[in-house]
Amino acid sequence: MSGPYTVRIAEDPADREACFAVRKEVFVLEQGVDEDIEYDAYDAVAVHVLAVREDGVPLGTGRLLHGAAAAAKTGGDASVGSLGRLAVSREARGLGVGVALVRAIEDVARARGLTAVDLHAQTQALGFYERLGYAPYGPQFPDAGIPHRAMRRAL
Repeated sequence: MSGPYTVRIAEDPADREACFAVRKEVFVLEQGVDEDIEYDAYDAVAVHVLAVREDGVPLGTGRLLHGAAAAAKTGGDASVGSLGRLAVSREARGLGVGVALVRAIEDVARARGLTAVDLHAQTQALGFYERLGYAPYGPQFPDAGIPHRAMRRAL
């Protein structure tokens, strides 16, 4: 792995496809999530962020739901966004890509006037999110057969 990377909002179809490719690599191929549930109706309304290496290779992605799309995931509070589908390719792990993606999503949330961000973290990733200021709440629950906890960070 060489070269720096940038994080940007995925605006065009090619960027969206790059986001989906990283998600497929991480969630479907690595973690065994059924492809039929990995992609959902929220993808059409979410703000997607994409980390790309200097040579254009996609390294990671995540998405932010806000407004009505986030309400079911955040307890109905319209001022809270929902961070999800955070994925970093195996080759880019340990380079700060995940942190950069989370911070970019938080910046998008702030720009939309949101006061907090919720997420559903795989339990093996709790420490990562806690280091970024997220606090777990509620009981553990399964999502796609993987144990998760809800977490929130005020912005």
